[in-house]
Amino acid sequence: MENITYNSIVLQVEGFKVTKESTEYAFFLFFFSYIVIMILNLGILAIIAIDKSLHQPMYLLFCNLPVSDIVGCTHILPRLLSDMLVPPSERLISYYECVVQAFTTQMFGSTSHTVLMVMAFDRYVAICNPLRYANIMTSRMIIKLTVFAWGVPFVWVAVLLGLTIRLNRCRTLIENPFCDNASLFKLSCESSVINNIYGLTFTAVLLTSSIGSIVLTYSKITAVCLTSKSKSLNNKALQTCSTHLVVYLIMSISGVSIIVLHRFPQYSEYRKLSAILFVMLPPSLNPIIYGVQSREIQKFLSEKCCSRKIPFEC
Repeated sequence: MENITYNSIVLQVEGFKVTKESTEYAFFLFFFSYIVIMILNLGILAIIAIDKSLHQPMYLLFCNLPVSDIVGCTHILPRLLSDMLVPPSERLISYYECVVQAFTTQMFGSTSHTVLMVMAFDRYVAICNPLRYANIMTSRMIIKLTVFAWGVPFVWVAVLLGLTIRLNRCRTLIENPFCDNASLFKLSCESSVINNIYGLTFTAVLLTSSIGSIVLTYSKITAVCLTSKSKSLNNKALQTCSTHLVVYLIMSISGVSIIVLHRFPQYSEYRKLSAILFVMLPPSLNPIIYGVQSREIQKFLSEKCCSRKIPFEC
């Protein structure tokens, strides 16, 4: 099908290659993972919405992360599951649907970084300026940070996809389990130098900004903790920051692996595996990691579970 049609409206998705014997197991694994991701992320959103004690800036900003995970996974995994049930020649997708999926995929990855950046700022204010926290982290500030977390990636990704859409296509095979920007501009036989430059610049700016902001804020948090004699402050800072760093490292390693492997066609299967892990791993771990470290969420869950038991057992 490749190299036959010029600017074809219908594309073929290469998908995730598994043997016939392994298809059922892979399908069940991905389907089970998707259900777990939805339950965990919707569950933690419901807990934050129900429990008024969780209506704090930290949790309200965190809500952006499960929303991003839900949107990203829902736009990718169901399509991937349906593709696994049909032969490779029948894994077809319209060009416009592919562009929308690529946009959502890029937004999903980019927004995760910006959300963690604004969450790092919140922790910095809470630990380094606790007396001014209420005055700084107002409802207006939360709205501004949320708009930043979604608005900046939206503009960056819109320009990124705009540069890709302008290219004429001479191929129809998406060499990936799902559509993303790199797979789209690889369909073109025109020069994609501008796309590569902007894409690498976009990635470098995003990673530098997120890593820089997290290193800066956590360095100041560490300095405060070293000069403080308050054990409760140090424990709170260590617990919160370590959780934040674990989530950031998981997401960054998964994302960078995809970007690097896109430049090495001989490792295409490893790239596909990295792409799947990027979609499945962080969204399934984020609510667990934050839920485990949050005393407020633990308290809510223990109270709900306890209320269903016999009183003397509680």
